[in-house]
Amino acid sequence: MDEKEEDVGTFDPNIPEEGPSAPPPGWLDDIHGYQGLKGGDDDNPLYPPPPAYNPQPEQNRSTSVPDVRVPSVSEDVARDALLKFVESKWNYSSKPARNLTFKDLQPITVYRYRLETYTETRASAWQFEPYNGQTVDGPQYGMSPAPWDIPVSLPQRYTDKVEKLRVPHSSFVKVCHKCKGCGRTRCTACFGRGQKRCTFCHGRGRIRNKHCTSCHGRGRKRCLSCHSHGYKTCSVCLGSQNLLHFIQLTVTWKNNVSEFIPDRQPDFPDRKFEKVSGDAFFVDESLLVYPIQGFPDQEICDVSTKLINEHLERFTATSRILQQRQSIELVPLTHAYYTYSGKDYSFFVYGLENKVFTSKYPSACSIL
Repeated sequence: MDEKEEDVGTFDPNIPEEGPSAPPPGWLDDIHGYQGLKGGDDDNPLYPPPPAYNPQPEQNRSTSVPDVRVPSVSEDVARDALLKFVESKWNYSSKPARNLTFKDLQPITVYRYRLETYTETRASAWQFEPYNGQTVDGPQYGMSPAPWDIPVSLPQRYTDKVEKLRVPHSSFVKVCHKCKGCGRTRCTACFGRGQKRCTFCHGRGRIRNKHCTSCHGRGRKRCLSCHSHGYKTCSVCLGSQNLLHFIQLTVTWKNNVSEFIPDRQPDFPDRKFEKVSGDAFFVDESLLVYPIQGFPDQEICDVSTKLINEHLERFTATSRILQQRQSIELVPLTHAYYTYSGKDYSFFVYGLENKVFTSKYPSACSIL
C-alpha cells in the first residue's frame, strides 16, 4: 500500500509544552508533621523514632557462654568428603583419594560470632496518581498522624520487608502540573506541527532532480511519534487533567547482620566459611543483647563488645531496634595430612556439610 500524505491539523498554541515530571517547588500543600517535603524522586527523608521508641542499654551488663567441645572427623568421614570433592572436579582422579594413607587428623577450633539487629525504618515522600473521581482522604477529615503513630502489622521477626501505605488525611486534588490541566502536551518530536522534515531529501522534496520517493516530493512526513496529531496524551495524568496527591509512608524492616571469624589458619581461606554452617551452641536473643564475657576465646569477647556498640550507635540514629540476637557457632575444621606415592599432601574438611578445600592434589590431570 503506497503511503499517501494526509492533511494534518494546524499548530494549536493552546496545547502546552511538557512541564516537569515532578511537581515544581511550592506546588504542594504542607501537611502538619510532614512539612518540608518537596516532592520528587530524591525527596524521601527518614524519620528517626522518638526516644521512647528505642530501648536503652543497661550499664555493666554482660552475658556468659557455656563451654564447648571441639568436634573431629574420622578417617572414613575425611576420605568420603575428599571422594565427593574429587567427583566434582572433571580433571581429578579418584584413585589417590581411595588409596591414600592418613598420617594425622588435626581438629582446629573455629568460632563464628554473629550479631543480628532487627530494625524498623520509616520515611515518606509525596506521590500522585491520575484523579478519576476516587475518594479523597484530605485534611478536612482530621490531622494526619505522625510517621511513627501510624499502625502497621509487624512481619515475621528477622525477615526483610518493605511496606508502603498512604498517610491518612494527606490527600488532595490539583490540576496536573505537566499539562496544566489540558490532558494533552505538545509533541516534542514535531514541535506540535504533526509533520517532520524528511530526512532523505532534507526537506527539499527532490533528490538529484527527482521527486523524493520517501516523502513524495512534499519535503515533510507524518510525525510517527504523535501520529501526526501534534500532541500526545499527558504521560502524568493520562488525560484525566487532574492529579490526586498524597504522602506515602515507606516502612522498611531489615535484619542487619555482622559476622566475625578469627583468622587463625593461614593455609585456609576464611571466605570458605561463608557458604557452610556450624553448630550454634550459644544463642542469646532479647530486645537488646549484652557483650559476652568469660569465653575462652578473648577475641570473640572483644568483637561482641565492639559490634554491639557499633549496632547501637548506627541504628538508633535513624531506626527503631525491635530485637537483637547474638550467636556463637563452632564451625568444624579438620586439617587432614596424608601420603600418596611417597609424597606428603593435606586437605581441609570444614563445615557441618564436610566440604573440602585443598591447594594441591596428587593427580589433577589423569582421569581413571
